[in-house]
Amino acid sequence: MKALEAESLHTFYGKSHILHGVSLDVGEGELVALLGRNGAGKTTTLRSLVGLTPAREGAVRVFGHATTHFPPYRIAALGVGYVPEGRRIFANLTVEENLKVPAERPGPWTIARIYELFPRLAERKSNKGRQLSGGEQEMLAIARALLLNPRILLLDEPSQGLAPLIVQDVFRVVAGMRKEGISVLLVEQNVRAAVEIADRAYVLDDGRVVYEGSAAELAKDEERVRALAGASAETWEEAE
Repeated sequence: MKALEAESLHTFYGKSHILHGVSLDVGEGELVALLGRNGAGKTTTLRSLVGLTPAREGAVRVFGHATTHFPPYRIAALGVGYVPEGRRIFANLTVEENLKVPAERPGPWTIARIYELFPRLAERKSNKGRQLSGGEQEMLAIARALLLNPRILLLDEPSQGLAPLIVQDVFRVVAGMRKEGISVLLVEQNVRAAVEIADRAYVLDDGRVVYEGSAAELAKDEERVRALAGASAETWEEAE
């Protein structure tokens, strides 16, 4: 059984047609990367999958359940964890208080286990969210999602704005999810890091899937990787 399947999704913001027939799937225990330039529709795809911006056409299934028109809380209840872009932790709560916000669901992930996985969070458990570095905030955002004991985790740009060494830490944790039997759909601007840990990859361009296949094969296609990885650099040059 597939953990997640999306078929021909068409999603709109008002009158703007953002996704044009996006189809993708994630197998159980599989790590899939969703790549593309800024504005390609990656975040919209995740929002459609978790019910925050429902698709106007198409179908979504989570562990075999048709969830296309489910509200987000019902999709979460099926075992879907979502870590949105920008972290969204509670700045005025301590690390420990942030971890107590999710209603715990039965399963292997507990606060004690989170502290084993993220020793940095254990060291800083009395610090307020706003006192954490960007990397620590990202770890806290992932930790909160894990406490819901998800069967699949959707991550939106976990490496955004992080120093390279911290990116390695975060990606090591993401890759470790697969060993725990958690399926992962990873939206990421850091193409090289993503294709290193993913089993398969999809590339979105202008709301359409333009590549689908093995992440290792995509990693070998230097031209395509450079085009994806260089998207932000080119934008900067145009802006200057």
